Amino acid sequence: MDFQAGILQDGSPMESLEKQLICPICLEMFSKPVVILPCQHNLCRKCANDVFQAANPYWQSRGSLISGGRFRCPSCRHEVLLDRHGVYGLQRNLLVENIIDIYKQECSSRPLKKGEHPMCKEHEDERINIYCVTCEVPTCSMCKVFGAHKDCEVAPLQTVFQGQKTELNNCISMLVAGNDRIQTIISQLEDSCQSTEENSEAAKRELCARFDALAALLEEKKAELLQRISQEQADKTAFIQSLICQYKEQLEKSSRLVETAIQAAEETGGAAFLM
Repeated sequence: MDFQAGILQDGSPMESLEKQLICPICLEMFSKPVVILPCQHNLCRKCANDVFQAANPYWQSRGSLISGGRFRCPSCRHEVLLDRHGVYGLQRNLLVENIIDIYKQECSSRPLKKGEHPMCKEHEDERINIYCVTCEVPTCSMCKVFGAHKDCEVAPLQTVFQGQKTELNNCISMLVAGNDRIQTIISQLEDSCQSTEENSEAAKRELCARFDALAALLEEKKAELLQRISQEQADKTAFIQSLICQYKEQLEKSSRLVETAIQAAEETGGAAFLM
């Protein structure tokens, strides 16, 4: 806790010190015993236990079968892991407790200044000491006896204060527990998103590998078929070329025979023709 920074900002060192000693859950000065969290923030043990119980509704006691639990610090959202002792396993902050004792002794020794207690606007010399339940506003005894609230139902101010403070503390604990559950859901969704991305990348790699293998197989089959076609083309071309050569030889012989026959036909002498 940075006391010096608070003292420099505020006019009164005691007011600055009081702000440093306020519990973030109950918004009251820390009550004994004060526990210190792993993140170095402080809570009243009762407030820490309320937050812990709200975040771990099935954790019952130190004798429970459940080994431990967790909750988040209301100041910094740091996750606090507890053992089987629960909040009772956290370390007490004796330094803060001693400072609170010294602060309370200092406050009790100071004279009460005029204006520290709220005064009634209608009756300037009367303190606000009761609560009008009908109008839902604090007021003074004179307003109840002679003033605007004489026909209203009233209650002791401290009783109403404690009731509403307890209700506020319960609401704060519920909100903190709700925030913790939301954070847990967000973490689970982020884990699911990461798992989805990893599974998708693995599926893509497997699909590419299969298609690459299939493409290699098709390429091999293509080369084989091309080789077969080329071989058949060469065989058939050689056979046809051999036939062409044979027919050319036959044509040449036939042409010479025709020439011989024409020469014989032109012979006029019978003996020569027959020869």
